[in-house]
Amino acid sequence: MSTRIKRPLEYLKDYHCNLNVSNTSSRVKYPLNYVLSYNNSSSSYKYFVMSLSSHVEPNTYFEVVKHDCWRKAMQCEIYVLESNQNWETAFLPKDKVAIGCKWVFKIKNKVDGTIESYKTRLVAKGYTQMEGIEYLDTFSPITKMTTIRLLLSLASIYNCELKELDI
Repeated sequence: MSTRIKRPLEYLKDYHCNLNVSNTSSRVKYPLNYVLSYNNSSSSYKYFVMSLSSHVEPNTYFEVVKHDCWRKAMQCEIYVLESNQNWETAFLPKDKVAIGCKWVFKIKNKVDGTIESYKTRLVAKGYTQMEGIEYLDTFSPITKMTTIRLLLSLASIYNCELKELDI
């Protein structure tokens, strides 16, 4: 058995994943464990917090393609976009540049902290556009007809007056 003194890594002192640390480094001016303590928490809550902290959501496509679960989530998102007919292929004029898109990744957890699902969204980089030049109006391309029917039925049930409906 080693005689070396075991200490937590210094960079973990400010994170709540370090549940059992009571001593703090003198280099950290305001350690997180001064205001956040898990001493009175149940073991199931500690497990929940640790399970949330142990899963890291990827930021780039290159991190995602290494994992089968994320690739399946991306395939599912593409299938949903195609089945909802959210886009159509069109030719781009020579003087225009296509808008890029970006994948956004999120881990959805159950109440006990276990992973429920891996969510992905393909979003357009609309922030690269200039209003009045590249677009005039904004819209959401993922509204489903079931949502429109629900809004119309609620309006009729509660005798609401519809002023404008843009589909």
